[in-house]
Amino acid sequence: MRLIIAEKPSLGRAIADVLPKPHKKHEGYIETAQGDYVTWCVGHLLEQAEPDQYDPAFKQWKLEHLPIVPQQWQLKPRKGVSKQLSVIRKLMKTADTIVHAGDPDREGQLLVDEVLDYLKLSATRKKQVRRLLVNDLNASAVKRALQRLQDNSHFIPLSVSALARSRADWLYGINLTRAYTVLGRKSGYNGLLSIGRVQTPVLGLVVQRDEERENFVAKPFYDLFAQLNSKDNTQFRAKWQPSEACQPWMDEDGRVLDRRLAENVAGRIKGKAGEISKALNKQGKELPPLPYSLSSLQIDAAKQLKMNAKETLDVCQKLYEKKLVTYPRSDCRYLPVEHWQESPEVLAAIRSNDESLSKAVDQALPERKSKAWNDKKVGAHHAIIPTSRRTDLFKLDTRQRQLYSLIARQYVAQFYDDHRFTSRRLEVLIEGGLFVAKSRQTVQEGWKALFVRPGKEQGSDSSANGDEREASNAFLPDLSSGDLVQCIDAEIKDKMTQPPKAFTDATLLSAMTGIARFVKDPEVRKILKETDGLGTEATRAGIIELLFNRQFLTRQGKEIHATTTGKALIRALPDAVGQPDMTAQWESALNDIVERKGTYAGFMGNLDNKLRGLLTQALSEGGADFSQLPQGDGSYRKNYRKKSYPRKSASRRRNDKKK
Repeated sequence: MRLIIAEKPSLGRAIADVLPKPHKKHEGYIETAQGDYVTWCVGHLLEQAEPDQYDPAFKQWKLEHLPIVPQQWQLKPRKGVSKQLSVIRKLMKTADTIVHAGDPDREGQLLVDEVLDYLKLSATRKKQVRRLLVNDLNASAVKRALQRLQDNSHFIPLSVSALARSRADWLYGINLTRAYTVLGRKSGYNGLLSIGRVQTPVLGLVVQRDEERENFVAKPFYDLFAQLNSKDNTQFRAKWQPSEACQPWMDEDGRVLDRRLAENVAGRIKGKAGEISKALNKQGKELPPLPYSLSSLQIDAAKQLKMNAKETLDVCQKLYEKKLVTYPRSDCRYLPVEHWQESPEVLAAIRSNDESLSKAVDQALPERKSKAWNDKKVGAHHAIIPTSRRTDLFKLDTRQRQLYSLIARQYVAQFYDDHRFTSRRLEVLIEGGLFVAKSRQTVQEGWKALFVRPGKEQGSDSSANGDEREASNAFLPDLSSGDLVQCIDAEIKDKMTQPPKAFTDATLLSAMTGIARFVKDPEVRKILKETDGLGTEATRAGIIELLFNRQFLTRQGKEIHATTTGKALIRALPDAVGQPDMTAQWESALNDIVERKGTYAGFMGNLDNKLRGLLTQALSEGGADFSQLPQGDGSYRKNYRKKSYPRKSASRRRNDKKK
């Protein structure tokens, strides 16, 4: 008898559906005609034990207990899952072959592996466990996956990495939260000061941005434009590029701060002849944007649909369960080459499902294969794309329809030509001063025709920022080096420097995925560019939501700001806790475990040393200043572990219970 253990009931049912019928449905499992059994977890069946289960004295939060470091780690069944755990235990005893069917990611690998360990599967039988990787719940995809079972032992590094992360988060969160919460109480603050390996640096990013905005002092600066006339009477304008001699009157970003300098140059060039010193013409192209990973989908959904990260993940999960899109918690934006053979069916399904995209599908080039199909870039799971399943989208709610369309449009774009353009740059010398004019003309709209927003002309350049658009021309005359032009006017634009923009859902997610640009140390920045950033695809939405639930973050319209408590907490913490450097380096070390470049023992040993150092720093005299915390606010929660640090995002747990 073969026993298949899925991560969730929905996946278990999808697997059973492709196995021989008739089926016998039992409580907690399905029996197939050929004698296979399909059962499931309900998300995590197990969770880390509470500190007081290691020592009853730990029920009280005392500084002298720290650090709490289990010598023998313990797991316990989550509330309400004991019956399902018993079902799996009973079926395991009679199974000839066990198939691990956790979700195809780090957490999904650990989720089933830890159940096998908890139920004391022998070492011999553990070596015989097979691994089933399902990215798409539709029957054809599940059948293919069942034909490609692998040895579960190949995925041990993935499970070890997830185990290290889980235990590291427990150690870091439990110990630092207890330390700073107790210290906060001694200073008169009665709330929970939750510290997390990822959540606290994310809060630190927002606090830092808020402080930059609060301390920002606007200053005036001046741009100068020359209005030029060519020999065939075509007018265009060029922007002045100040020379090194002008630096005493400029800031570090090259902006002119003294209007008199701009006025002097304007007076000198009016009515004077200029000469083209350089003329560049370039043919360029933009490839279609890759299909979505979860983070890139969350960023676009925030920008275009005003959906926050948690809502996007929840809606995408529902589409996955309805078999309309592939696995949602993917960190990959590429597709397996063999999947290209299925593209006609996927395109046909999109055309049938989404009327707004039917014309786009009709005009697609099904023979085209974009760079998205690349086996070398695909790991355990691939990009999020529509499946070949057809349905009536109007049976879905508005958010589900909108997100399906967003995912489908990105997929259809893979079958469109590249966007092609001609860019022109003219450098003009007038009275010794350098002026630059640019233009960009669309030659072939290509895939960009799918992304034209209402009220925006097709062919306009959406890639340029505000300053570039201001310096660009709709058209530039065909001039060559040595040609003469006439300066008929000069215009000075008075401007003010702008503070950095407050974070939004989209930009905060972007900051978490591209954390390297917020790090000053060049060596650390280099390391971080090779990691996935702060958190994982599956956890980022839950981390942001947790900070709102903890009342460390608040919303003001689209903007995300830190609360008074959030700001005070970051100011009281050592830089190492509130900045992304350390935790992102840990993510790099966890990835090294997956790639067999690092070890569990090495990672946990480094963590232990760092944690003890942070506790020593916190408990030293003057180690933490809580004077800015609101006095008496909040309510002290003794059971921190249950309330505040789920191993899985709250949204994912709620979804598991529903299934």
